[in-house]
Amino acid sequence: MYTPEFSKPNVLSVTQLTNYIKSLIEGEPMLRTVFLTGEISNLKSYSSGLYFSLKDSGAVISAVIFGGLASRLRFEPQNGQKVICIGRVELYAPRGQYQIIIESMQPDGVGALSLAYEQLKEKLEKEGLFDEKYKKPIPRIPGTVGVITSPSGAAVQDIKNVLYRRFPGVDVVMCPVQVQGDAAPGQLVEAVNTLGKNNLCDVIIIGRGGGSIEDLWAFNDERLARAIFDCPIPVISAVGHQTDFTICDFVSDLRAPTPSAAAELAVPDAEELKSDLLASWKAVTYKLNETLGDYTLSTLNYESRASHYSPEKLAEKLMPEFELLAVRAERVVQKSLDDSKTALLRLADNAEKLSPIGVLKRGYLIAEKDGEKIYSSSQLKSGDKLTLIFSDGRLGASID
Repeated sequence: MYTPEFSKPNVLSVTQLTNYIKSLIEGEPMLRTVFLTGEISNLKSYSSGLYFSLKDSGAVISAVIFGGLASRLRFEPQNGQKVICIGRVELYAPRGQYQIIIESMQPDGVGALSLAYEQLKEKLEKEGLFDEKYKKPIPRIPGTVGVITSPSGAAVQDIKNVLYRRFPGVDVVMCPVQVQGDAAPGQLVEAVNTLGKNNLCDVIIIGRGGGSIEDLWAFNDERLARAIFDCPIPVISAVGHQTDFTICDFVSDLRAPTPSAAAELAVPDAEELKSDLLASWKAVTYKLNETLGDYTLSTLNYESRASHYSPEKLAEKLMPEFELLAVRAERVVQKSLDDSKTALLRLADNAEKLSPIGVLKRGYLIAEKDGEKIYSSSQLKSGDKLTLIFSDGRLGASID
């Protein structure tokens, strides 16, 4: 009778079996790039990354996004959120559990940027950063306007043109920054902090021209929102066109529909100021004449009544009242004159301070090259000849 010979069985360790299965899974080309959709559950956040499960009605898979990629997500993942992921399938040997290592993730059915915008807007609104009670008033007559925008965009020229047309005596402090791209949020935050901490201006205009949500995304940065909220100087937001809204618009003290409109809101119209000054002068003059006329009429009435009585007795009786009226009239007239003089002196002083000569007298100067004003150091190079204009004369200078 034939008896077959059995070979000794190959006994594997758990590690060997797990490593074998791992090599099968991770060696499968179809599992190296997987597009997967599912609902987030059991979400946990650690310094090393985000750990959660992706599930649907029939199965669950563990998922992980490591720290560097997690920090660059455009939205904040939440339990119950349906997402679309791209990643690779691996086996986690210590637990004998397969998982997907996610390399990209976005919400299923809504853009990541739109969701991130709504999430941040809701968060800051709950914290009170948009409350009207925190909005600072825009000064009626600012001496200096700070402008934070791109030095090469159309917005900067629109802002300058409107500022100088409406209020020629205003000083402008330019803060050139990038307004889109990865470096833009940091530069915008630094510009706001620099103007605010050093008190370099009376009001700030921050903005850019229109664009897509991606183009305007730097103005939806949480760091920028908090910098604007903490800034001691009033901020006017002028991002995009009238239909564009960013987080910067909500947290700023005033929102302008366009950069040009922001410039109009930042400074008054010089011609209107002149009209207001003339109207004030006319009102003061009218009030003074009215007061003098009232007291003159009162005096005439007393004189008329005195003619019907004994002059000596009536004079003796009414003299104290006449003297009191005279004193009061003198005081009223003097007060009206003093108030008018103070008002006129204040208006004259403000007008002088806001004039170009007044600005120069405060220690500023104007630099010109070939008859053109210099607004930025980028306009100059070594060896250039300059003319420096002071309040009392001009001097020549050269760039070393």
